Amino acid sequence: MLRTSWFSLAFGFALAACASGHGKKIEEASTNPAVGERENARSKFDGEIDDYAKTLREEGREVFRNDTFGDEEFWGGELRLHEAVAKLTPKDALAVGLKVDSGQLGKILVEAIKGGKVSLEKPETTLELLKANSVVGVKAFFDDKGKLNSIGITCALCHSTVDDSFASGIGRRLDGWPNRDLNVGAIVSLAPNLKPFTSTLGVDEAALKKVLASWGPGKYDAEVIQDGKALRPDGKSAATLLPAAFGLAGVNLHTYNGWGSVTYWNAYVAVTQMHGKGTFFDPRLADHRQYPLTKKTGFDDVRPKGEDRVTPKLAALHYYQLSIPPPKPRKDTFDAEAAKRGEAVFASKARCATCHVPPLFVEPGWSMHTAAEIGVDDFQAARSPDAKFYRTTPLRGLFVRTKGGFYHDGRFADLDAVVSHYERQLKLGLTETERRDLVEYLKSL
Repeated sequence: MLRTSWFSLAFGFALAACASGHGKKIEEASTNPAVGERENARSKFDGEIDDYAKTLREEGREVFRNDTFGDEEFWGGELRLHEAVAKLTPKDALAVGLKVDSGQLGKILVEAIKGGKVSLEKPETTLELLKANSVVGVKAFFDDKGKLNSIGITCALCHSTVDDSFASGIGRRLDGWPNRDLNVGAIVSLAPNLKPFTSTLGVDEAALKKVLASWGPGKYDAEVIQDGKALRPDGKSAATLLPAAFGLAGVNLHTYNGWGSVTYWNAYVAVTQMHGKGTFFDPRLADHRQYPLTKKTGFDDVRPKGEDRVTPKLAALHYYQLSIPPPKPRKDTFDAEAAKRGEAVFASKARCATCHVPPLFVEPGWSMHTAAEIGVDDFQAARSPDAKFYRTTPLRGLFVRTKGGFYHDGRFADLDAVVSHYERQLKLGLTETERRDLVEYLKSL
């Protein structure tokens, strides 16, 4: 008993001492100005981070949707594309894949279109849609008398679409979704002056228009202006599918082959493809054996005359793209039970997760493979500066990219064709049920 009592007493003193000590520390923390200042500083910087993130996202959205980087000097000033656009009816514009953001239409215009009071078969309506800034990715410039005198394009032209909630081609904007209806070649062909392209490529207008027509909806060739290779060795178009611009957070490379990161490609496209007024530097393009046309274009080292309208916007543009989540498919578009079984096939027997590592569904690190590894020709890989690799494409939001096929050039018509290809390439030995379950899982991503 005595021993227990002394232990209890000692333990009680210890507790009291600890309580006294902690109380003192708590009191010091609440009264010590230095501690308070540190907490306030930390809180202030956290607030600065939050404000910075919000500002970047909002500025980036504006750049993505509405900034031409001054490219109207090319599309309007040199190609005079606005002259052709002014003659298009909305029906014509929708036919070449241009989209209309219903959120930009005033209530009166919406009701007028619904009621049939505004014709979609009159060019005047196209001008009204342009004035409302509702044609996705197209920025129109009007003079004081309301006449269309120039036109520019933005990132959203190729990398946004609409949900067709109002009508086919008209609805709420979906940023980051590739516009697989957009016929870039057909639109460019409408320009009254194609000399900037024919002189660079060294072809006549008829040959140029043949190449542009070969692209078809949802495809574009971002490299032909560098290497002059309009066709693959098999005679098919060298154009590739417009990629998604969503779900890029945590993803290293942006393109199908080895060009560069997301922000690299933003600069490349803004300056060399959109013809914006900005800086772009890549000494790899100075290799005139691989890129003979840079002798004329100088695209290996571009320095703007006057204001740089691209570089100051790259950070915000990048941040906004990283903020766009991959869309989720509707539950009625795949078999959930089969998809659950397919997830196990994906991770084990099919070996998909070796490269498409969840939850990014791409390798962390160097996500590149040779053509031989994936069982395709190396034509497109060889057009990139590293002349060797294809990127592992992130898989989330696959359902958005079904139109036009899969792989960089759409060579596989559907997901079943992709699975069949890898089954042959890797000798997977999947059963028919495993194949179906795997496809359902891919549809669920």
